Amino acid sequence: MPRYERRPEIIAALTPEQYYITQENGTERPWSGAYNSTKQPGIYVDIVSGEPLFASSDKFESGCGWPSFTKPLIADHVIENRDTSHGMIRVEVRSRHGDSHLGHVFPDGPRDRGGLRYCINSAALRFIPLEEMEAEGYGEFLDQVDI
Repeated sequence: MPRYERRPEIIAALTPEQYYITQENGTERPWSGAYNSTKQPGIYVDIVSGEPLFASSDKFESGCGWPSFTKPLIADHVIENRDTSHGMIRVEVRSRHGDSHLGHVFPDGPRDRGGLRYCINSAALRFIPLEEMEAEGYGEFLDQVDI
């Protein structure tokens, strides 16, 4: 079983934007993220730990300006915390092993797919295209990605 962990050398190699978002609970500007419009099949992993977080088959266009997903690939890899910052009450989403701030989850997603919208910062993710999943060690998730 792969070992996903937070390592200092990975944190040190993050871009300033990736660091701000994952380590300082930041948010990228809407419509600015690299994966907002990505439609190709694959999975999204934590930029810090590499733990698998979301599948392209669970991605949908929400119109909010950030990549949106209906559910995590592995529920145990996502931690949800109450967030009362900015005068709002929201549910923050963090990666379990990387402890990266990913974004927030809202109850306004597609009803026919569970009703949740995981609104995630692109800078917190790394996309693994379907054709590279096996080589990158994510072959066990191939059946969870629509082609």
